[in-house]
Amino acid sequence: MRVLQIIPSISLIYGGPSQMVRGFAQGLAAAGAEVTILTTNSNGDTGQPPLNVPLGVPVPEENYTVRYFACSPWRRYKFSVELLGWLYQHGRQYDLAHIHALFSPLSTAAATVARWRGLPYVLRPLGTLDPADLEKKKYLKQLYGRGLEAPNIAGAAALHFTSPIEAEVSHRFGARAQDWVIPLGVQPSEALPDNERQRILAQLGISQQRPLVLYLSRLDPKKGLDLLLPALEQVMAQGVDFQLVLAGGNPQDPGYEAAVGDRIRSSPLGDRTSLTGFVTGPTKAALLQTADLFVLPSYYENFGIAVAEAMAAGVPVVVSKGVYIWPDIAASGSGWVCELSIESLRQALAEALENSAQRQLRGQQAQIYAQNSYEWGAIAQKTLAAYTTVLPQPPASTQYLSSR
Repeated sequence: MRVLQIIPSISLIYGGPSQMVRGFAQGLAAAGAEVTILTTNSNGDTGQPPLNVPLGVPVPEENYTVRYFACSPWRRYKFSVELLGWLYQHGRQYDLAHIHALFSPLSTAAATVARWRGLPYVLRPLGTLDPADLEKKKYLKQLYGRGLEAPNIAGAAALHFTSPIEAEVSHRFGARAQDWVIPLGVQPSEALPDNERQRILAQLGISQQRPLVLYLSRLDPKKGLDLLLPALEQVMAQGVDFQLVLAGGNPQDPGYEAAVGDRIRSSPLGDRTSLTGFVTGPTKAALLQTADLFVLPSYYENFGIAVAEAMAAGVPVVVSKGVYIWPDIAASGSGWVCELSIESLRQALAEALENSAQRQLRGQQAQIYAQNSYEWGAIAQKTLAAYTTVLPQPPASTQYLSSR
């Protein structure tokens, strides 16, 4: 089976979705598919240089291929006329396209091209159909959704959601397509030697004298930082000890990122918080392998790849009910689940930080659950089986002849 994965960017600076597509492609290829990722060389919205990659030609990765195309001058929108031209010309050489993100001009146009060319396609919304997300630029999104996304949804072979709650709450602008609920996978990082981990933590100025609370995600208003910071201030006022690490940035809104830093530096949390910015590679691995507790109190989160990564590393998690895999976390005993309020989050954090035995137990349960539920091989097999259900079937006479 020849499969295209289409996404506006796979630069890791954009966080989970970009990272996920690489793991997804590897898993599908290992399961027997021929996978090509179509994307742009976008690497941040302002100031950063584009990815230094060959353009328009196949770039071999471990067991799949990437084709990068030049991003338009309006980098925030990650658009590429060249990518769409290539898709129009070559798309029919593939069996199916899996398109990631709605309300992104490139993804919208790619779905339209696939529809025109008769190429079956699957749409993964990435939370963009969540009512809370649709409130942002509400009237523009209503026009965009009804005029452009509704025809694409109606023409899609399926909508790929990553949790039952995401599928349940998503708004479809009156269009219909079948739903697939297939979770994302994670690839646990290799354990770092202790001396290397210690060196990285020392470079970041992170103390290991206190329990380490890790936030590892984009710094964005939807992530619930307005709940987390006051909740931790109240936990601190109770006399509970901890060290907070905020690992993340926001290339699309550096002003908000700066405001978060100012808020922390002027608060009681200032002398026990490390702001690392965006992390990846060994630095990210060192944080996950050191953390005593992971926290993400998002207002809405279709999956939460960073939560799954923490669980795979054996770190217990504190999440809000806005993180849509919370029922699985609760049922598996992988951490603590709170309501979307400062008080509920404070209670969960205090309970977790005051009970090291429970943190250890829930961390073990989190790791077992992640190994069983977020393993790329099983997810790839499930996805390929779903693909086959929407591919055009040969005529009955052809099937009869081929079976003789």
